[in-house]
Amino acid sequence: MDNSAPVDNPPRRRKRRRGWLIGVLALVVLLGAGMVGVALLKPDLLRPVSATPSPSAVPEKTPAPVLVAATDGTAASMLSLQALIEPLIANSVLGRSVRVSVVDLRTGNPIYQRDASNMVVPASNAKVVTAAAVLATLGPAHRITTRAVAGANPGEVVLIGAGDATLAVGDKGFYAGAARLDDLAEQVKKALGATVPTKLIVDGSLFQGGVLGPEWDPDAPDEGYVAPITALMTDGGRVDHTKQKQQCGGLRCHDRHDDPEMAAAQAFAGLLGVTEIAKGAAPAGATELGAVKSAPMIRLLESVLGDSDNTVAESLARQVAVAKNKPATFEGAAEAIEAVLTELGMPGGQFDMADGSGYSRRNQLSPAVLTGLLTKAVSDARLADLFNVLPVAGWSGSMGQRFGESDATAGLGVVRAKSGTLSKVNSITGVVQTAGGGLIGFSILAENVPTWQEPAQDALDRIVAKIASCGCS
Repeated sequence: MDNSAPVDNPPRRRKRRRGWLIGVLALVVLLGAGMVGVALLKPDLLRPVSATPSPSAVPEKTPAPVLVAATDGTAASMLSLQALIEPLIANSVLGRSVRVSVVDLRTGNPIYQRDASNMVVPASNAKVVTAAAVLATLGPAHRITTRAVAGANPGEVVLIGAGDATLAVGDKGFYAGAARLDDLAEQVKKALGATVPTKLIVDGSLFQGGVLGPEWDPDAPDEGYVAPITALMTDGGRVDHTKQKQQCGGLRCHDRHDDPEMAAAQAFAGLLGVTEIAKGAAPAGATELGAVKSAPMIRLLESVLGDSDNTVAESLARQVAVAKNKPATFEGAAEAIEAVLTELGMPGGQFDMADGSGYSRRNQLSPAVLTGLLTKAVSDARLADLFNVLPVAGWSGSMGQRFGESDATAGLGVVRAKSGTLSKVNSITGVVQTAGGGLIGFSILAENVPTWQEPAQDALDRIVAKIASCGCS
């Protein structure tokens, strides 16, 4: 299997026991509230997202600080944890370039550090940084608005791309709760009245620069890992959005359009009943003919961290760039994310971003930055939902098939984490409540890994499971 690109949830054919499922269900219910015994998830977020979000919907409430009642807890023993996990690192298949940061989330104190301030390629663990920047800059309730306005001549309609990669054409889009172009087309027709649409102009000028990131594989869209990043696309740029991951064994069958902007424009033109399409810009002061809004940002981040969606991650990184008055390019998004990291107090010289998804090998992060963000999320209300969008071990998203081996089951249902995979790069970052009641944040980044994907992932799972099973309190 070629694992040169970030596939965090490949098909795994293993003998796994499912007898733990009922127990995990109970734990997941508790984890839906953050970590066991700690209310991290607000009741507001349990409401289902409407398939057609209302432009006038009341924004979700600003989250309150989390874990504040636990800040007087006793730090876990550094020596005891080191004795537990050091052999698993030294004798593992991960190789010699393994950086680790383990912290007590209640106090922020380091528990175990192994070259924690040294930067390495993080793979998809970079998405944790992007998610934190999105939450800190835009908030969990923010929605992306896609608009259509009148063109310069009668019958001309301008579709303005706003960077919503989850747009759907109808009610069966790839992303739940997505804004729909058929709804937008109906609004346009109603606004035009007796005027018949004659021409569609596509304005994708919000995003600039190259559509493929630095050091991305040139055939990445064909392999299905990511789409060319444009300000207008539907279903993440997928050619056939009806194929779900479980139907095609990972992401490889999700071929992407070479020009997602034009593919979306053609779909919208068909809804309007026009055949002439051109690329251009909206006239200054143009009359709005309609608008549709994406699902709330927290739902989009569930795709980014839960499903490791590279395309949505890159689109949201550019939303941060726009909010920070940076160019909506790969370079501008990286600069904006780094600016947010600095504002959040992350240590300088320990991050160097190249994209928002972690697909580029130019990304450099230290484990200390990643655990620093988790620690910051404990007390900073803006980042509180970072815990909630991490998938649960053995249960959801890219963690759904992890921690199934007999020596890693201690992590099932109690670990929330983001995985990362590139060729010779494997990583995991997340949170866990230990058997002793400790609340632990961890980040393990390994590069120059001398084995293939699954053995490396199993080695990481064993390390995290050992943390979960320790008596740390």
